[in-house]
Amino acid sequence: MRGLLRVKFCAAHEIMASEPNEEARTQLQTELGIETTTNSAEAAAKADVIFLGLKPGVVLPLLREMAETLDGKLVVSFAAGIRIASMEAVTTARIMRVMTNTPSAIARAATAYAAGRRATNEDRANVREMFSAIGVAVEVHDDQIDAVTALAGSGPAFVYTMIEALARGAVATGLSHEAALKLAAQTALGAAELTLTSGMSPAELRRMVVTPGGTTAAGLAEMEKRSAAAAISAAVEASAARGREMAQEFA
Repeated sequence: MRGLLRVKFCAAHEIMASEPNEEARTQLQTELGIETTTNSAEAAAKADVIFLGLKPGVVLPLLREMAETLDGKLVVSFAAGIRIASMEAVTTARIMRVMTNTPSAIARAATAYAAGRRATNEDRANVREMFSAIGVAVEVHDDQIDAVTALAGSGPAFVYTMIEALARGAVATGLSHEAALKLAAQTALGAAELTLTSGMSPAELRRMVVTPGGTTAAGLAEMEKRSAAAAISAAVEASAARGREMAQEFA
């Protein structure tokens, strides 16, 4: 919601949020100026597109409970581990899944979406347009959402950990924490932007930085020694495996 309003994709009066927590409702009203309610059926009845930002275990019971209200509408689920087929089995709504991440709030999201068998080409185009407005959006198959959840959904936490580690190393060599954190974050931002815009692979970009026998080579050798890259890959694989487990739990 923050991202869509930030880029003026829609107006605040076009969004309604169903939120049971009073403090959260007040924040949404004050910060974003959107309409809120505690009645999900009311929000769904008024909406053309319904987004489900719920814990996985709540999704299927809610769809069953609101089956009549959702009949024929587009329902987009953000929930990890809940397959489209499971949702289509309990509702006649047009189902899509989206996995995005917290940088969506500043229009820097990494998003993937998957369409169910009742979703139309127009539905897919509309979802693609919406999430492309706040970042990068790619279409995938439903069975690939677990990988996207691990990479894009969980990925920011892994990146924050790397930023912290970069800053911690700089502090250990004499830099102030404030300066180290600012420089580490900007370094990650710049490297990511260059990866997206240069047309070059990470390996090619890395070679541009490394001088044989130089400081970067020494640092990379230590990362290799400690299997840092392998640990990051393993983190993504572990997150994806948990997503597959959740799909089995809520099937």
